[in-house]
Order: sequence, then structure tokens, then C-alpha cells
Amino acid sequence: MPPKTAGPYTTESVDDYLKAILELGGSDQELVSGTAIAQHLGIRAASVTGMLQKLAVQKPPLVQYKKHHGARLMPAGQARALEVLRHHRLLERFLHDFLDYSWDEVHDEAERLEHFISERLEDRIAAKLGDPETDPHGHLIPERDGVLPQRKEVLLTGWACGVPAVVTSVSDRDPAALREMTRIGLKPGVAIVVEAGTRGASLRLKIGDQTEPVRVNQALAGGISVAPAIVPAGQVPASRR
Repeated sequence: MPPKTAGPYTTESVDDYLKAILELGGSDQELVSGTAIAQHLGIRAASVTGMLQKLAVQKPPLVQYKKHHGARLMPAGQARALEVLRHHRLLERFLHDFLDYSWDEVHDEAERLEHFISERLEDRIAAKLGDPETDPHGHLIPERDGVLPQRKEVLLTGWACGVPAVVTSVSDRDPAALREMTRIGLKPGVAIVVEAGTRGASLRLKIGDQTEPVRVNQALAGGISVAPAIVPAGQVPASRR
């Protein structure tokens, strides 16, 4: 594997900003508003503008900032954000698989450690894990060369009724929501079907092999991403019969 080149000097706070912009901007790296960044990081919106301005004038610049519009990552900022994100997701997987942390505990621990592990330790963790593709919540792990794999997935709140789907990833930011998902059996890889006529305050889901449907409120469903399930040949979803 090729060695990584040294990136710009950053602090924990700068890393958090860069990772937030990466996660909020999506694969197209759209402009991310200061308000969205503030909500994501749990800080005051007034403090975001000054930081974005500082990141925009660093050499090399870490972000491109447009007043009243938002920010997107520049190449140096994107490289650092992907490195920190890789650290975070590898750490989550390591804590979960080897240290028996539950999936609702790993996020906060990884947040504290992600800034400090060396590239040597990163490589050893990845090798010990067998170079995993995802973290415990189903999120794709950036590759060592800084490439973040992509896949097509949509939020469960926008999925059509009666069409088989599989859970691909879930938000890791709310431990209580993750514990509720564990209770009802919603995890990456599980097959689901949204039953007809359940739009509104909650969705009624058929989950895996469970015989009884489960009610899931919109807040919980908003943190779950899904993709089409592979339907065995000869079977047609009930909504299409």
C-alpha cells in the first residue's frame, strides 16, 4: 500500500468541522449551511461563521466558504475529513467486534479517539478486522487511499409501501434510537416491507421473519436507510400483484 502524504495541521475542533461538512454535503459535496453544521455539532450557529472563514484562508485552504450560502470541502479538507472518518468507522468496528461494546456505545468512544491514532495503528486495526467494508451501523468505511465507496440508498421515510427492502445503514448519533432498533430487530442486512396505508405519524413494518408488524415512528424511520431487496425469481411483491 502506498504511504500517506502528510496533511495540513488540524485540531480536534477543525477535524469535527471537516467531518461534519463531509457527512452533510453528501457524495456531490453540496454547499452545507452554517445552521446545518451547528445542528450537527451541537454548537451555536454564531460560532460557525468565524471558524469557516478561518478554514477558508488557511494555506492550503480546507474549505470554500460563501457568505450566506455555506461551505464545501477543498481537496486538503476533504482528504483530512476522509482520514478522520476512516479512523472513526474502523474504531467503531474494532470496539464492537473485539471489545464487546454495543453499537449504541461505540460512537462516542470513537469520537474521542479518532483524532489521535497513528497511521500505523490504523493499518493494524484494519488488518486485524480483515479490512471491513462497513462499521457496525452499516456505514461504508473510506478506503486507505481516501476513496469513499458509494451505494444507492434512501431513507425509510421515503420508501414505497409493499416493496421489499433491506436496511443498509442507520444513524449512529442517538444511542436511545439504536437501543430501540435493537429491541425491534432493525439492523443492517435485515429485510423489511412497509405495509400499505401506514404513512403519517408512524410506519407499520414487516421485519425479517417476524410474524407481527411493528410500528416505527417517523423520527426513528428518519435515521434508517434502505435499498431494494433482491426478490427471488417468481415472487412478486403484494403491492404489484
